Amino acid sequence: MGIEVAIAAMAAAAAAGAGATAYGAVSANEAQKKAMQQQKKAQSEAVAQAASQQRVGQQAQAAANRKEADVAALMANAATPSANTMLTGPGGVNPNTLALGKSTLLGQ
Repeated sequence: MGIEVAIAAMAAAAAAGAGATAYGAVSANEAQKKAMQQQKKAQSEAVAQAASQQRVGQQAQAAANRKEADVAALMANAATPSANTMLTGPGGVNPNTLALGKSTLLGQ
C-alpha cells in the first residue's frame, strides 16, 4: 500500500506540474497577444503623428512660398487694352489667315 500511495503522489505531482506548465503556456500566449496589440496601437499612432507632422510641414512651406499679386502692374495693364491672348500672342490674329484663300468674306 505504501508504494501505491507513493505512485499516486507522484502521479498527482506530475499532473500538477503539467497543469502548471499548461497554465504558464496559456498565460505567456495571452501576454504575447497583449504585447502585439500594444505594439500595433503604438505603430498606428506613430504613423498618424508622422502624417500630421508632414501636413504641418507642407502647410508651412506653402505659406512661405505664397506670393502676392502685383496689383499696380495689373491696373496699369488694364488701362491699355491689348490683342495679346495666350493663343494668339502680342500681334493678335493675322486677318489674311482667316480668308481661306479668297479675298472676300464668306457669304458676301
